[in-house]
Amino acid sequence: MISLLKAHSGKAALVVGAALMAFAFATPRSTAEEAHLVPPPAVDEPAGRAAPEVAVVAGGCFWGVQGVFQHVKGVVSAVSGYDGGAKDTAHYDMTSRGDTGHAESVRITFDPKTVSYGRILQIYFSVAHDPTELNRQGPDEGTQYRSAIFPTNEEQARVAKAYIAELNQAHAFGAPIVTTIEENRTFYPAEAYHQDFLVQNPTYPYVVFNDLPKIENLKRLFPEVYRTDPVLVGARS
Repeated sequence: MISLLKAHSGKAALVVGAALMAFAFATPRSTAEEAHLVPPPAVDEPAGRAAPEVAVVAGGCFWGVQGVFQHVKGVVSAVSGYDGGAKDTAHYDMTSRGDTGHAESVRITFDPKTVSYGRILQIYFSVAHDPTELNRQGPDEGTQYRSAIFPTNEEQARVAKAYIAELNQAHAFGAPIVTTIEENRTFYPAEAYHQDFLVQNPTYPYVVFNDLPKIENLKRLFPEVYRTDPVLVGARS
């Protein structure tokens, strides 16, 4: 999302109030990515693992991506942050320039006994974002909004690569998937005011037009893994 929409200090919020309302009425609902149910991956990690696992994905504004996975059964936590760049540039004001290498990302800790890594990726491709958009999602543009998967181990990288190849071969989308797989990167949590943003601000214009439809699509397309009460970062602090 643009910097204007992420103003968070008290004074800045007052200044941008009128602009936010103008944005709400000027932005068509079509800016939200359309849901596109894709089949589960033919290749997944072995089932039955006991230890929690971590997945990191990027797909545009982290508010919506975090919001989606907070409603997935088996997800222990979903944290907004930055991945792909250096530690000293892992800050919103710097990342929003689009030249740090970072993408707005979400670190998903999940219980593999309840939800598999392959299912995480299926939800990511189906409802969290549009994987055919290069360096943009909805109204947001720039490399920080790219579609990317940051595997946390070699097996995740293997599953992700095979799944993208499978979906492209099946022409699951109307255009090729542009999602990059970026290995050996480090995730850095975002500022506190970005965490649980969708849950805390359900009437925020950007959230209403771009993010809430993703939650509804998750509920509609994946009812077996949808949970009504999201797991919150704030509840764990």
